[in-house]
Amino acid sequence: MTSTVPTAVHDEQVPEAAKPITMFGPDFPYAYDDYLAHPAGLGSIPAVEHGTEVAVVGGGLSGIVAAYELMKMGLKPVVYEADRLGGRLRTARFDGCADDLTAEMGAMRFPPCSTAFQHYIDLVGLETRPFPNPLAPDTPSTVVDLKGESHYARTLDDLPEVYHQVMDAWNACLEDGARFSEMQRAIRERDVPAIRAIWADLVEKLDNQTFYGFLCDSPAFRSFRHREIFGQVGFGTGGWDTDFPNSILEILRVVYTGADDDHRGIVGGSEQLPLRLWEDEPAKLVHWAPGTSLKSLHDGEPRPAVTRLHRTAGNRITVTDASGDIRSYKAVVFTAQSWMLLSKIACDDELFPIDHWTAIERTHYMESSKLFVPVDRPFWLDKDEETGRDVMSMTLTDRMTRGTYLLDNGPDKPAVICLSYTWCDDSLKWLPLSANERMEVMLKSLGEIYPKVDIRKHIIGNPVTISWENEPYFMGAFKANLPGHYRYQRRLFTHFMQDRLPADKRGIFLAGDDISWTAGWAEGAVQTALNAVWGVMRHLGGTTDPSNPGPGDVYDEIAPVELPED
Repeated sequence: MTSTVPTAVHDEQVPEAAKPITMFGPDFPYAYDDYLAHPAGLGSIPAVEHGTEVAVVGGGLSGIVAAYELMKMGLKPVVYEADRLGGRLRTARFDGCADDLTAEMGAMRFPPCSTAFQHYIDLVGLETRPFPNPLAPDTPSTVVDLKGESHYARTLDDLPEVYHQVMDAWNACLEDGARFSEMQRAIRERDVPAIRAIWADLVEKLDNQTFYGFLCDSPAFRSFRHREIFGQVGFGTGGWDTDFPNSILEILRVVYTGADDDHRGIVGGSEQLPLRLWEDEPAKLVHWAPGTSLKSLHDGEPRPAVTRLHRTAGNRITVTDASGDIRSYKAVVFTAQSWMLLSKIACDDELFPIDHWTAIERTHYMESSKLFVPVDRPFWLDKDEETGRDVMSMTLTDRMTRGTYLLDNGPDKPAVICLSYTWCDDSLKWLPLSANERMEVMLKSLGEIYPKVDIRKHIIGNPVTISWENEPYFMGAFKANLPGHYRYQRRLFTHFMQDRLPADKRGIFLAGDDISWTAGWAEGAVQTALNAVWGVMRHLGGTTDPSNPGPGDVYDEIAPVELPED
């Protein structure tokens, strides 16, 4: 999945031999990638529990990963899905066009720091390629259009001096206000004490601070013009003033770990990952016969939408689905957007402690919209006869479109344009419009930037669009904490440690990227799925191999910072 933060660009050179930056912390510095790679596996359950059914609510990436790993342990996951497998790994196609023309309606770019996520990409044999972010090495050209003035650039050096000043201000802001280099060094080295010491200090200082307030507090960003340019254009993935009201801690989690840089897309579409895991037949299985897959355990299809969750005798969780079927389970993993527990699903108050219900209710989701069109070829690579430049470029603008991405499949082959990718208020502006109405407004905006280019004549099919806030089983793109929300997020993330909960509040485990510290990133979905798998294993009397302790086994040594409640 993708998020909305600018890239930090530092002048210091990182030695080639340096260890890579990964999503190792800062809140919970646990090596999920090592846990997955270890030959001992994720753990085991008592033989008496083999074949036990465990409900998994939600067939997005987190749900499918959790179900896949529970199946490998010898449990029988029962996946419930209200919409379609994949969640926000949703790849659309265009009616009447070749199947290799795809549109990524949700997640479309993934950073190499997502190493647990990469484990599953490698497991199912998917191919990735560089994603054409603004000014990325594989992006032919970028146009920054601000206040009616356009700048054409192949590299950062081609932009006017004011953009370099903004970049320098952002770097100074991170260094002075968030100990950026020090934290990145600790993450590279997986120096847990250093990460925890730096982050504990910053969480206490910055939990009540917005992204915008953090900028304003920095002497480097005393200029409103610099803050405005940074918000509207930024660096790396673009300008992100829509994130300005959010907690600065959300932004730091992403820039520390390099999640905002070097993005790659999945060839053929991201939806392939959960679908391939659904069909995969693991070589190492406990209890199940060779050739078993999630698909075979479900006779091809998941169970329908969950309509009710309640506790019944024996501290079991009882699930009612849209077909009227009622089943009772020792354990349930809930991976859908947490707001579903407040609206679409009838729930007993007894499912969670009241403090967890409060955290679920306070979750803040960001809106997001996209619109794609198929075109006859990558015409944007044609050269302007007067300037010799590409006739059209990856575009960042303060106009309605905000971000336009050009996605080609090779010379002279049909291609795709993401005409607009927007967030929050910018997304809400599109909400009442149909796909064709949106396209008309977008073509008008882009026509003002590229008056010599007739985009319309290259369009070969109908547009496809999405507004995630209007999707009934999502109600938003992803969680983004507001200032003061750290305590709420901690409650949700640590919910898998159920020894801390009253006995009558155990057995249901929260997972999904909105439960993670890095919502909007597939890595967070995977990490929380693995937490839930560990939690279910422990709940059913299982253990990990001593040589490969799970996230709960080492929890006390690396637990997230706990802020006072009084």
